[in-house]
Amino acid sequence: MPVTIDVSNFVATVTLDRPEAMNALDPESVIQLNAAWERISADPSIRVALLTGAGERAFCTGADLKKTMPPTEGFAELHFGSTRGTPSLANLRTNKPVIGVINGFALGGGLELALQCDIRIASDHASFGLPEVCIGSIPGAGGTQRIVRAIGQSDAMLMLLTGSRIDAREALRIGLVSRVVEAADLMDTALAIAHQIAGNAPLAVSAVKRLATLGVETTLTLGLELEQQSFGLLRNSEDRLEGRKAFADKRKPVFMGK
Repeated sequence: MPVTIDVSNFVATVTLDRPEAMNALDPESVIQLNAAWERISADPSIRVALLTGAGERAFCTGADLKKTMPPTEGFAELHFGSTRGTPSLANLRTNKPVIGVINGFALGGGLELALQCDIRIASDHASFGLPEVCIGSIPGAGGTQRIVRAIGQSDAMLMLLTGSRIDAREALRIGLVSRVVEAADLMDTALAIAHQIAGNAPLAVSAVKRLATLGVETTLTLGLELEQQSFGLLRNSEDRLEGRKAFADKRKPVFMGK
């Protein structure tokens, strides 16, 4: 299978498993990634997900051009019609946190995939780029929109318009990734963060992700109103009460997502 998923201790590890193709995305990979996101969203045994690539060279180098042929349907049919072909990579949705574990090249659609992760951790030999303009195309899976929101206008435009790659150090400087670590420590670092998140109250974690995501796309006034509504919804949850009891008892809370 080009995409595998393994679940342990509330953490799902999703791996793009085509190392012979630099983990490039063929149609089957896209279908299986969408299925993995559906499982992550629906499975109560999953509280956090990691996304990484197999091997040591690449996270993902975008679409596999050898296996990705132009669609036979017209654009209007695909965009507005009820029957669609291969699912899109542009909008993988889940309320659960996703950590991108970037172990090498993250190029084109691979970087667009990483941009959909909430946290990005990179190895010291990772590199990043959106080279589509160099071949007469554009980043069409959310790249032109998410990169600006992630790192700001000037740095984003530099990457988008030149198509040039940046290394892990530069990615850290501009805020594209949260941490850069040695390759040997990458997965352990990501798992430590994932387990820390998974130990928190699941409903609160999902609410924080949703609020922070919506807040980027709305006004501060509306964002604050949504925050207050979420605070009220969580106020009498079992997990919030458990958190207070555990604090009073000086013990680690046991959250159930209720």
